[in-house]
Parts: sequence; structure tokens; C-alpha cells
Amino acid sequence: MSHLDRNENELLDAEDVRGAVASNEVEPAAETAAKAPAKDGEEPPAVSRKVRRRRRRSRPRSKTIAMKRLTREELRVGALLYPPVDIPRPKSRAHCSAEARPCPWVACKHHLYLDVNPETGSIKINFPDLEPWEMGETCALDVANRGGITLEEVGEIMNLTRERIRQVEVRGLLQLKMSSPSPEELGAAALQKDDESC
Repeated sequence: MSHLDRNENELLDAEDVRGAVASNEVEPAAETAAKAPAKDGEEPPAVSRKVRRRRRRSRPRSKTIAMKRLTREELRVGALLYPPVDIPRPKSRAHCSAEARPCPWVACKHHLYLDVNPETGSIKINFPDLEPWEMGETCALDVANRGGITLEEVGEIMNLTRERIRQVEVRGLLQLKMSSPSPEELGAAALQKDDESC
């Protein structure tokens, strides 16, 4: 078998591989490798490394819809399918916390179903495989009220990896540090207030 033929065999479509594994036509790559370790001259497993990585992920990745790429017809159809509603929305956290859960207000900036980028207007659907009413947690403020949780739990709630949550946390803490006054600036402000009062 030539090098090109082997590459074509390794690049099976992910759906074909999932279907074959589900129907037990093909053994999962990890089991195949465990049963018969690859030796020099033998062919690698029928599933590529990319497909194996994709299978590790237990939930679908988020999906982004770029507003710039939508055609006028798509925007028109979307407006017809989902007309604006005139139901009064909660105005404060006190009113919102008394509302039914899961939260029906997907357009709220604290809702976990989707995120809107304020600069580009693109919409990121965090859970493309779920509907908003199927989610366990829908409001970021409800999660914050519960208290401290682990990076793994935050990742599950937001459909992100633990590492990405850690990166966002570090960036947020750095922004807070940069925007808060230093102790020297606080001391100078206190001295100025004392001088003014004298």
C-alpha cells in the first residue's frame, strides 16, 4: 500500500467513523491500539488522530454567527420567524430572580445560551445542541449567587475548557489590577484630603 493510499484510508469522514463505531463495525482506535500495538511495517489504526481528538470532546463546540455574512434575505426570514415581543421584561435583579427558571430571556446579557460581541455584532451560541429551556443553568447571576465554584464547573456551565476559563480569569484579574489605584495613589489622595480639611 502506498503512502497516498494509506492517507486516504486514514482520513475517514467523522460521521462514517462514529456510525461504524456505534454499530460495532469498527473498534474504537484506543481499543485497537491496546489489543495490537503497532510494529514497524504495520499500518496505523483506520481512524486519524484528528477524528480521535474530536471524539474525546463530550459536547459540541459553540457556534458563531457573523452578522456581516448574513444576507438580506436571511435577515428578513429571521425577522419574520422571530418577531419582536412586547412582553414586559424584568427591570432589576430582584424582579429577575423571582422569574421562572430556566430563564426565557435569551437576549439578556447575563443569559448563558448566547453571547453577542459588542464590537462586531456576531452571535455565539454556546450550546448549539440544546434549546434554552433544556439547559441546567441559564443565568450567570444565579451561578454567581451560589458562591465559588471550580474552573471545571464553570467550564461545564459555559461550554468552555478549564484552561480557557483560567485564561479569562487571569485577564479579568489583570484588568481589575490595572484599573484600580495603587496604594501610593491612595495614600496621596488621603494626604490631599487631610491638607484640604486643615
